Amino acid sequence: PLTSCSVATAPGGTRIDDGDKTKVTEQCVFRVEENHTVIRRYAQVFNKLIRRYKYLEKAFEEEIKKLLLFLKAFSEAEQTKLAMLTGILLANNSLPPPIITSLFSDNLVKEGISASFAVKMFKAWMAEKDASAVTSALRKANLDKKLLELLPPNKQTVEHFSAYFNAAGLKELSEFLRMQQSLGTRKELQKELQERLSQECPIREIVVYVKEEMKRTELQEPAVIGLLWTCLMNDVEWNKKEELVTEQALKHLKHYAPLLAVFSSQGQSELVLLLKIQDYCYDNIHFMKSFSKIVVLFYKADVLSEEAVLKWYKDAHSAKGKSIFLEQMKKFVEWLQNAEEESESEGEED
Repeated sequence: PLTSCSVATAPGGTRIDDGDKTKVTEQCVFRVEENHTVIRRYAQVFNKLIRRYKYLEKAFEEEIKKLLLFLKAFSEAEQTKLAMLTGILLANNSLPPPIITSLFSDNLVKEGISASFAVKMFKAWMAEKDASAVTSALRKANLDKKLLELLPPNKQTVEHFSAYFNAAGLKELSEFLRMQQSLGTRKELQKELQERLSQECPIREIVVYVKEEMKRTELQEPAVIGLLWTCLMNDVEWNKKEELVTEQALKHLKHYAPLLAVFSSQGQSELVLLLKIQDYCYDNIHFMKSFSKIVVLFYKADVLSEEAVLKWYKDAHSAKGKSIFLEQMKKFVEWLQNAEEESESEGEED
């Protein structure tokens, strides 16, 4: 298609006759200089032809797929121009993002051709569109978690991907992959945690499992504490009566407080948990009056520290139900502050 479309119209509007082999060769995209602006003109020609003759759309896509599968047949310079053209065509929607799956061919991946081609393709794509548009297109095409497959099998890690794409000036793409991998990891962990809670596995076993997963996936404690809270609250069919649901919640959370305490060893983790509790109580109207009781329970069970509670009260709370929950916590916070002052006073006397 790279020559057949050029036969129809060359960049600049020159009409080319079907039998003029010399002009076809001269106007072929592989023959032009390695320049984004120049190659964009060819992309514009293809785009205009496809819009005018819709029946070309599917055929063009299939031919590009074939070219990608046989990249080894092209020189490095030709691969670069094809990568640039592909990126520009993806940007103007002349090609669908799933076409990238042709780069996952084993022989291309093993020799590093896929990764090299992808870097040039994404750079051209991002030169036409911003990074958010590119990552959004990848997500919609379900390619967001498959990007690692562009690298050789022994290098299919987030670290290798980040190093390779960062060196090429594609930091946004490596950050996107890291975020998507983290989301996938969280979903898998949440699913497994939910299953273990429903089976009433011993807390000790759950702690061991979560710690192993944190080490394996490099998941941080603040993310884990949020997942644990969500799983614990999803594990129960809550009473619809406000006067009964608080008692039910306190009994359930008291049992699992030792589990939460293991993963709330950092101030940031405690604040994440406090905000999760606040959001949950606000979003579930039957829990509106339960907020302060849950916080006090966690304080007594060493899940939440005095510092974290005071920090939340002062400036780390969210806007959801702010006035209601601050009012609920007022007396407890005053008690904490008075206890702190008395402790300081006793220390000075000593």
